[in-house]
Amino acid sequence: MAVTVTELTPTTGVEISGLSGSRLVDPGVAAECRSALERRGVVIYREADVDDDELVAFSRLLGEVVPLPMGGHATHPEIQRITRDPSKSPLAAYRESTFHWHIDGTTEEVPNRATLLTARRIADDGGGDTAFANTFAAYEALSETERKELDGVRVVHSFTASQLLVTPDPSPKERAAWDRNPAREHPLVWTRRSGRRSLLIGATAGEVVGREAKEGRELLDRLLDWATRPEFTLRHRWRQGDLVIWDNTGMLHRALPYGEASARLMHRTSLAGEEEVA
Repeated sequence: MAVTVTELTPTTGVEISGLSGSRLVDPGVAAECRSALERRGVVIYREADVDDDELVAFSRLLGEVVPLPMGGHATHPEIQRITRDPSKSPLAAYRESTFHWHIDGTTEEVPNRATLLTARRIADDGGGDTAFANTFAAYEALSETERKELDGVRVVHSFTASQLLVTPDPSPKERAAWDRNPAREHPLVWTRRSGRRSLLIGATAGEVVGREAKEGRELLDRLLDWATRPEFTLRHRWRQGDLVIWDNTGMLHRALPYGEASARLMHRTSLAGEEEVA
């Protein structure tokens, strides 16, 4: 089968058709994927149909694969099952928070470099697509004045902030459980060693250091609204077997809502971060 490569929007996403199964587990394919990921933020292999061994093997060609606690997978600690079915994942109850724009690992000193997600079963209720927003492009499109205003601004990221979007009036027991997860303070603008900059925002961004709560919230909401404008976003409509990889450090993502009884089941791996937030 011929391999076709299609760039999806002016700033974000490349779709590759004609590569599947063991053909993906190749150093040359991985090198091309890394290059595309750097340039386009999201790489989509249509109907790749990789099994779990191939998913882990391809992930290892891309970088260091991290074990995912409570992944729910019997034989591969590197794989996390993404589902709202509690019989298949101990994290099912928290999946509703992923309906909000977020970046994985913002409460860590070094967030995950990239995420791989493959569709074992797609949603049967009309939901479950995944949307991406390019925070590199969003930052670059700000005016020079706006960019200067963000210099030195720092934000506290926490698990609690993301859960409050789902349950704004938690019980004391719920709140205490959330607060046991450590928070992390980061600059609002992540400057890479390469000089590239992106906005570090999303569901975990709870407060701006040194500002009144209302003022800080208004800034974070304004930037999130800006970064998720149509010109910076991409919506992926899943097909069975698709494999999607994204730069977790520069792409917000969210699942479009799907029901608790949905058949949607994804298998995920994550690549270890390579650069501290600075």
